[in-house]
Amino acid sequence: MDAWDAEAIDLVQPGYIQFSGDRQGEFGFIVVRGWMDCRPFQRDGQAGVEFSWAGDDDGDEAGGRGWAVLFDDETLQGHIFFHMGMDSAFVAKPYGDAGGEEWQ
Repeated sequence: MDAWDAEAIDLVQPGYIQFSGDRQGEFGFIVVRGWMDCRPFQRDGQAGVEFSWAGDDDGDEAGGRGWAVLFDDETLQGHIFFHMGMDSAFVAKPYGDAGGEEWQ
């Protein structure tokens, strides 16, 4: 993420973003946890997803929007926005036994 360093991102647990097959997903980084409502879209000719999200930031209600695109090298690149607050670009790589649906 370009707004925070790796140590901050992994403060509570390794930062992650995960998508499910039912247009939903979740993510976590620092002390932020969010649940996403995802919609397919195209960005610069690449298939991707736009999402709105709701969750919490260290116990305070939080929400916003974002987008992500999956590239041929299996990296997920996108941007997350906090409603009326900060935003950050991100690049994530697949990990674990997630079958290509979970990135950190």
